[in-house]
Amino acid sequence: MSTLAVAGGLLIGIATLAGAGLARGQADRRGVLLGAAAGALLVIAGLHLLPDAWSGAGDAGIPVWIVPAAAVASFAVSGLAVRRGCTCQRDREVAGGSATAGALAVHRLLEGAALALSGSVAVAVALVVHAFAEGLAAGTLLSTAPRRQVRWWLTALCVSPFAGAVIADIAPVPERLEPVLLAVAAGVLGQAARVSLAAPLEALRRARFAPAAATLAAAVITALAVHAVG
Repeated sequence: MSTLAVAGGLLIGIATLAGAGLARGQADRRGVLLGAAAGALLVIAGLHLLPDAWSGAGDAGIPVWIVPAAAVASFAVSGLAVRRGCTCQRDREVAGGSATAGALAVHRLLEGAALALSGSVAVAVALVVHAFAEGLAAGTLLSTAPRRQVRWWLTALCVSPFAGAVIADIAPVPERLEPVLLAVAAGVLGQAARVSLAAPLEALRRARFAPAAATLAAAVITALAVHAVG
């Protein structure tokens, strides 16, 4: 594993924990944080994962319709999983947080592999900024989950880039499988964004605009990071 992959992985982990720590420490501003999480997740899914999956499908020679089909299917399935056994919005947020963390962990496997193969400092920096938004989103949705569950998911998020870099050295992910994995992750994050938007929309009905502003601000910042990743 290259020095850049190790350093980038460490910084990604630190940024993830910083974002999650911000979410855990601001319980009195849940509406604002949920808005920021929704904005970040929507951008990651819509402007990063889906376009990458679409172009990857074309490069791999598989039908591009598989990308939206996989994204819609995972959105629907994760929605059923979030609603099943969840009696309140808080339960849905925790379930959405677990799904988000799982999807991001898979996504980061691919990012870790890309970082190891590209050897680009610019990509590493952009991924670190990106990781803060991901940590904020996952940490916000998991803020009411048991601490042991939160620690497990955050560990998975921090370790997965290293695992991806190791996989890139030993046995790269098949080119035809990568677009499908990205599309599935996009669908899961889209569902998590839908859950996150419940609080900001309720705040708007009560003429409180801070959550909506947080949604927009997080979307813009994450979009800049995604653009930097390329």
